[in-house]
Amino acid sequence: MTSPLRTFTSSSLSFRLAGALLAATTLATVPLAPALAQDSAAEARIRKIEAEIRALQRKVFPGGDGRFFEPQIAPGNESAASPANVSPPATTAVTDILVRLDALELQLQTLTARSEEQANALSQLDARLTLIETAANAPLVAGTAGDVPKIQPSATLPVAAPARAAAAPAPAPAPAPTPAAAAPVAAPAVAAPSPTRLAAVQAITKPQTADAGDDEYSYGFRLWNAGFFPEARQQLTKFVEQYPNHARISFGRNLLGRAFLDDNMPEEAARWFLRNYQANKNADRAPDSLLYLGASMIAMKDTKRACIALAEFAETYPLIASGRLATEYQTNRAKVKCS
Repeated sequence: MTSPLRTFTSSSLSFRLAGALLAATTLATVPLAPALAQDSAAEARIRKIEAEIRALQRKVFPGGDGRFFEPQIAPGNESAASPANVSPPATTAVTDILVRLDALELQLQTLTARSEEQANALSQLDARLTLIETAANAPLVAGTAGDVPKIQPSATLPVAAPARAAAAPAPAPAPAPTPAAAAPVAAPAVAAPSPTRLAAVQAITKPQTADAGDDEYSYGFRLWNAGFFPEARQQLTKFVEQYPNHARISFGRNLLGRAFLDDNMPEEAARWFLRNYQANKNADRAPDSLLYLGASMIAMKDTKRACIALAEFAETYPLIASGRLATEYQTNRAKVKCS
């Protein structure tokens, strides 16, 4: 039989153990509630801060596409946390600028292509103008000659030996050589040219423009400029005969004289220089032809006629003698001693 004291003691012990467990459980759960409350408050603050940062990013980086940050809150509704609450605009200033930049790039590409085409056309035009100007200034390379009113006897310049011509008295005035007399002398052809020379001549292209006369002259100039003097004489003679009234006739006759003079044929050159000068003293290359006439006389060692031609050049064209052809004039003047 169990004693009442033992039964009470066991019951008391069980009660105490249950109380201890209940107290432990209570103590374990009591701090958890404040901790959970603190965690919820911190999480809410963090979410609010994130939403405000996204709102700030929306102000700094506006845009309706995925390249920019989307706002998480709207003005007056700071508690909004989802970007889905704010609908992006259909278009923005940035997207409009990007579209306009694309259009500007396309226009710039078009303008660049057009400018390159125009630059190419201008380059070709400049090359043609350079060729024309070179032809116009060709006499500047070696001087120019022309008509000498006081040298009317120069029509007989091709008289035999230069020494005899220098010793003889001034011949009586005579008419200038006629084109028929000068033309045959101006068109000697090169005998049996080598294949290499033929290929080089054929490599020089003839211009093809609306002005056929200018094309003939320009082709003759190209031949002369390349050093093919016989071919140049043949071509320039063709130009002079077929286009006697062309705007470049003065250039053609003068250059034809140059083609003779540069090929060491001063007598034939003098014929063309004199003819060009006498044809029109106000023509474009009349001063050049007169100066080159003096150069031809110097080459023929006819000092007297050279001095007459140079003096006539300085008297008739003082501005050109001291300007455009000053160097050529002084060079030729230094080669002879005139009284």
